[in-house]
Amino acid sequence: MTLLQKDNNIETLNTKRLSVQISLTGLSFLVHNLATKEVLFFKKISLPNTATPEEIEIHLKNTIDQEKKLKSTFNSVAIIYATDLSTLVPSTLFDETKLSEYLKFNAKILPSDYIAYDEVKTHDIINVYVPYVNINNYFIDTVGSFTYYHNSSLVLKMILDHEKHTLEKVCYINVFENHFNLFIIKNGTPLLVNSYLYKTPEDFIYYVLFAFEQLKINPDSIKTSVMGAIDKEDAIFEILYKYIRNIDFYSAYNETPFLSEEDAAHKNCELKYLL
Repeated sequence: MTLLQKDNNIETLNTKRLSVQISLTGLSFLVHNLATKEVLFFKKISLPNTATPEEIEIHLKNTIDQEKKLKSTFNSVAIIYATDLSTLVPSTLFDETKLSEYLKFNAKILPSDYIAYDEVKTHDIINVYVPYVNINNYFIDTVGSFTYYHNSSLVLKMILDHEKHTLEKVCYINVFENHFNLFIIKNGTPLLVNSYLYKTPEDFIYYVLFAFEQLKINPDSIKTSVMGAIDKEDAIFEILYKYIRNIDFYSAYNETPFLSEEDAAHKNCELKYLL
């Protein structure tokens, strides 16, 4: 287990938000000042193997118990679920009574699963997904009121706002340790938003190129931005660059104070979006 941590003195401040990003390969904790957007505390935990929601809850509890800065009183708490269990529905076709119907074609869901949805406001999109009930229950018991989102809802709105005047097709890839989200946008509208599990760089590039082929996209010319758990020296970036030449790292947060010395502009974008 590897840790990445930053903290400032937050004991005298009382306008604070706690944001926690949860995936089955790790956790990220961010405390920031709501008024100044100053980052007060950041800690990232990466797990060597994919965990279960129950194991993630144990890591969550242990971290909060061990970190004094996470036991403070917060004005608001936000939870971000970074999972592959989500799908988009146009708001004009959305029916709140049919949540499981939207998910069953591209995700394995159980009859006992609780299904939630986010509204991607101003873009007429609903993101249907499965949050972890045990994690939600933990925060209900410990903090009471909180909000939660799927990470792709935040990233999609961030991208659509950024590309609202772009006419040509563009691609964004948000990378996690065992899955990635692929966004292809044209005219400020998503053509494709999907999540793919991968084990090797070859898996990764196969899914990307297959999506390009289906949408008749030339990988030599489409502008592609990557974000998340990826660096220039990684095998995944090397194989992406081999087939996609117009590729760079997402840099919308160049002006945002980094969460740590090692945190590049293209990392932790969901957390930074909530600043």
